[in-house]
Amino acid sequence: MKRYESLAELLAADIRNGKLAPGTKLPSIRKIMAQHEVSPSTVFQAYYRLEDLGLVRARERSGYYVAGAGQQPLREPEAAPAPHLSASVDINQLVFSVLGAVQDRNILPLGSAFPSPKQFPLPRLAKSLATSARFIDPWDTVASLPPGNLALRQQIALRYLGMGMPQPPEQIIVTNGALEALNLCLAAVAQPGDLIVIESPGFYAAAQALERLKMKALEIPVHPKEGIDLAALEQALQQHPVKACWFMTSFQNPMGTTMSDASKQALVALLARHGIPLIEDDVYGELYFGNRQPLPAKAYDTQGLVMHCSSFSKNLAPGYRIGWVAPGRFSKEIEQLKLMTTLSASVPAQVAIADYLQTGGYDKHLRKLRHALESQLGSLNEAIRQYFPADIRVSRPQGGYFLWVEFPEGFDTLELHRLAAAQGISIAPGPIFSASRQYRNCIRLNYGSPWNSDFEQAIAILGQLIKSMVPY
Repeated sequence: MKRYESLAELLAADIRNGKLAPGTKLPSIRKIMAQHEVSPSTVFQAYYRLEDLGLVRARERSGYYVAGAGQQPLREPEAAPAPHLSASVDINQLVFSVLGAVQDRNILPLGSAFPSPKQFPLPRLAKSLATSARFIDPWDTVASLPPGNLALRQQIALRYLGMGMPQPPEQIIVTNGALEALNLCLAAVAQPGDLIVIESPGFYAAAQALERLKMKALEIPVHPKEGIDLAALEQALQQHPVKACWFMTSFQNPMGTTMSDASKQALVALLARHGIPLIEDDVYGELYFGNRQPLPAKAYDTQGLVMHCSSFSKNLAPGYRIGWVAPGRFSKEIEQLKLMTTLSASVPAQVAIADYLQTGGYDKHLRKLRHALESQLGSLNEAIRQYFPADIRVSRPQGGYFLWVEFPEGFDTLELHRLAAAQGISIAPGPIFSASRQYRNCIRLNYGSPWNSDFEQAIAILGQLIKSMVPY
C-alpha cells in the first residue's frame, strides 16, 4: 500500500467509527506533514482519496471537512428484539411479493439484493469464457463433478491461504452459487422438524430454506454494532435442542454489521462446546472498506464444525452462479448431496472463472469495486441526511452494499414499499428479514449501483412519501 493510501485509511477509519463527526475540519496539510513525516503531495493525495470516497468535502480557502457538515450525525439502529421461536416458518409468499418488482428494469433497484452489473469486468470474463471454452476436454464434464473443477478449487484455496487460513483444494466443493452451498450444508446436518438458529434480522433465504425443508426457526437478535447476541445464543443453546446455526458474521445482510475477531472466536468456541455446526454465509467478505479483510468465523474452527460458504456472484460474476463451501467435517455428506441434486456447477463457468483468477487482475478489480461502494455509501448517507426525517436511525456498514434504516415504532414500511413501487422505486421492507415478520418499521437500501441524479431523486421521493405517512 502506498503512503498516501495508508494515511487516507487512518483518517477514514476515524470518520467511519465516528471519532471525526460530520462537519469536523480535518487537520491542516502542515500539521499532517509533521505528525506523519510525509510530503505535502502525500497529504494532498490522501485528502483527494477521502474526497473521492465521499468522506470529506473541500471548502474554498477553508480546507477539508468531514461530509455532512451542519447536520447531526445519523444515529445508529437500536438493538433487535428478544429471541423468537417459530414452530413453523411462513415467509415465502411475502418475500416473493416484495421482491418481484426488482426484476423490472424500469424500477430503481434500492431494494435489490444484487450490486449493479455495471461494476463488474463482464467483458473480460466473457473473454476468459470464450478462450477457455475452446479448450475444454470432454472429459472435464466428468472430472468437474463434485468437488468441482480442480483449477478453480486451487485458485479458491490460494485465496484462503492469503487470509492465513489454509484450506486444501480437495476440501473445497464448488456449487451453483452460495445459496446452493448454504442449502446443501443445512440438508447435511438437519432433518424436517429440527430447530435451526438464524439471525434477526437476517437473510430471508435462510427462513425460506427452513420453510421449504419444514424446519423450525429460532431467531437470535443481531446487534447493530456487535453482530449476533452471544449471550442470547448461549441461553438458547441451553434451553432448546438446536441442530445448527446459520449466520453471516461479516457485512451481514441486511444490517451490514460485522462481528469483531474476538466475538467470532467466542462464537466458534461456544458452538464447539455444544457440538453445534455453524453454516457461515460469507458472500460479502471481500467487499470490505479499509485495508484489512475481516477473518470469517471459519478461521477459528479447530473441530471442523464451521461450513464456510461464499461465491463470486456478489463481487465478480453475477449470473455465472459459481459458489463454494469449505465444509470441514461434513465434506462427504455435502459432496454426496451435491451429486444427488444438481450434479455439477456449469463446467464452462468454472473454467472461465479459474482462467480469470489466474490472469485477469481480480484483486485490482476488487480494490476498484470496494472504492466505488464506499463512495456510493457516502452519497446515499448524504441524501438520507438531506431528505429523510431527523428521527430515523441508520446503520454504519464497514463493507458490503446494504444500509439498514430504522423508523419510529408504528411506521409501516410495507405501505412505504407499496407507495414507492408506484413511483418506480423498490425498497426492501423489514418484515422479509424475519421468520416472524418483525421489523415493520425498518427498510434495507442497496448502494451497490453507481450514484447518479436518478438515485438522488429517488431518495428525495422516498423522503416525501415518508413524511406524508406520519405527522412529522
